[in-house]
Amino acid sequence: MSVIETNQLTKVFPGNIRAVDGIDFEVKAGEIFGFLGPNGAGKTTTIKMLNTLIRPTSGTAVVTGFDILKDPAEIRKNIGYVAQDVGVDEYATGRENLTLYGHFYRLDRRTIKQRVKEIFELVDLTGFEDKRVSTYSGGMRKRLDIAMGLIHQPQLIFLDEPTVGLDPQTRTHIWDYIHNLAKVMGVTLFLTTHYMEEADHLADRIAIIDLGKIIAMGTPNELKQAIGGDVVTLTPCEIGDDQCDEFIRKTQSILSGKPFVLGTQPTDGELAVYVNKGESAAPNIMRLLANEGIEVESLSVSRPSLDDVFLKYTGRTIRAQEGTATTYAQI
Repeated sequence: MSVIETNQLTKVFPGNIRAVDGIDFEVKAGEIFGFLGPNGAGKTTTIKMLNTLIRPTSGTAVVTGFDILKDPAEIRKNIGYVAQDVGVDEYATGRENLTLYGHFYRLDRRTIKQRVKEIFELVDLTGFEDKRVSTYSGGMRKRLDIAMGLIHQPQLIFLDEPTVGLDPQTRTHIWDYIHNLAKVMGVTLFLTTHYMEEADHLADRIAIIDLGKIIAMGTPNELKQAIGGDVVTLTPCEIGDDQCDEFIRKTQSILSGKPFVLGTQPTDGELAVYVNKGESAAPNIMRLLANEGIEVESLSVSRPSLDDVFLKYTGRTIRAQEGTATTYAQI
């Protein structure tokens, strides 16, 4: 059963900025679906269309059985939404924040009281119900923010970049709570992120989006296995060297067509070489380049990552894009 189905979903902003460009995908009931891409790729715009905050320019989608254009009110009853920025009132207590949201969803007092107790236990905030949110740590505030999206027991929860700005340890804790939500509550989670580790760790399936288009989709293992073998990353020159591009082109030419090389992909100052067995291929690569007078600055061998998947399809890495905003990055 599908909880989300999109059909050529498109959003074009003034200035002909095509933030989302005719995307098709489905999200199955009970899964954690990762929407992975760099800043400005179209992730937040997609989420806002699916949760009926903005209308698409063309195309449509069905969310929890209802059309986003025809039945937005019904969809809002069935979904929870946790935005990038924490939306809690820091001058109120945790209980007051959750109670207010319960009233927004027109829950009765008895139900609200019971749900508050259950949710505080779920996100491990028991004992902090009546403390002001201003006394909470950043991780506690984020957990409360997630809790507020659960008060009405939604079928589907949208988590838009849920760990942005958190330190690595807190981020790992939030991952545990998110994973627990899906398994304990049986809800469907739609997670947008530009952190590869987050998508790899949490998602059952991933759609990788770039410049408004979905460029790959599958389970994390399927996406990485599509690369094939290992990745030998070469830096055949010093970063900033005026002749760096020429060194990379020459290195690529030398290695292309060799029986142990599955493919190559250049990026900024580096060359990714896809091989069957990285440990044995690396010495062969070094020997071939040395025979041609090319001295390698650095070399590393790794298993394929989601960043390698992104590199394969776009010619650049997600990491290189994380600090880069496009014209519509904040839309």
